[in-house]
Amino acid sequence: MHPRRREPLAARLHFIPRWIRPAQGAIVRLFRRYFEQAPGWVLLTTTGRRTGLPREVLLPCERTRDMLIVISTYGRRSDWIRNIGHHSEVRVTCAGWVVRAEADIVEALEAKRALVTAHPFFVPAPFAALNFLHRTLLRPASVAFLRWWVRSRPVVVIRPRRDAAAPPAETRRGG
Repeated sequence: MHPRRREPLAARLHFIPRWIRPAQGAIVRLFRRYFEQAPGWVLLTTTGRRTGLPREVLLPCERTRDMLIVISTYGRRSDWIRNIGHHSEVRVTCAGWVVRAEADIVEALEAKRALVTAHPFFVPAPFAALNFLHRTLLRPASVAFLRWWVRSRPVVVIRPRRDAAAPPAETRRGG
C-alpha cells in the first residue's frame, strides 16, 4: 500500500487558501488599484501556455534598481511558472508602472541563494519601527530562512526589456 501523498507545507501555509483560488481573480480585480501601487507586490501578466491568453497573478516581490525577484511558493507546479517556461516575455504592473519585461527562471541552488542573500525579501509593514527591526536585527534570521526556503523552489528574475526601460507617460498609472 502506498503512503498517502501529503501536500507540501508551502501549499498548506500559503496566504491564499486553496478553496479561495477560484475566486482569486475576483480578489485581484477588487483590490487591483491597491496592489498596483503597493510596495512589495507585483501584478504579473503571463501568456497562457495552452491558450495564449493573458493570465494575471499577484505575487510578493523584492524590487531592486534593475530587476524584480519573485519566489514561487508552489515550485514548478505554479501555472505562472509553467507559463514563463513557455513564454518568457511578461508584463509587470508594479508601483504604478506597466512595463514589458523578460522573466528568467533560476534553478541553480547557489545562484538562488546568492540572489536572496543579496536581496532578502522584506514585506513592508505599516509601522516604521517594525520595518527597521526587520531590516536590522531580524535580517540574519530572514536571510537564513530564505536560503533554506529557495532550495526546492524556483526563483524568477524579471528584468524590464531594454525598449521598455522608460515606459511612455500613458502607461503610468495614477499621478
